[in-house]
Amino acid sequence: MTGISLVEYFARVNDRLPGEAARVLDALLEQGSMNKEELSLTAKVKRAVLDHVIMQLYALGLVDVSTEGKSKICSVTKLGGDFLTLIKAG
Repeated sequence: MTGISLVEYFARVNDRLPGEAARVLDALLEQGSMNKEELSLTAKVKRAVLDHVIMQLYALGLVDVSTEGKSKICSVTKLGGDFLTLIKAG
């Protein structure tokens, strides 16, 4: 069985993620942690789409979601930052 490199894995993951995923990760890297409402506005992603994207990114370990009061706060993980860097590098 042949393995694939992390770069190849990230490329395959990126092919399966919606285009909005990179915008969400970008926004979190540039602006820091924020609630879903702020993230929706900053990343220019509709709220219904954002929930789906966040679920996918969370399952992959690329974002963290915590609760503060009634708000869900999203933040990018180190893996998420590495993912975005590798994807942008091409």
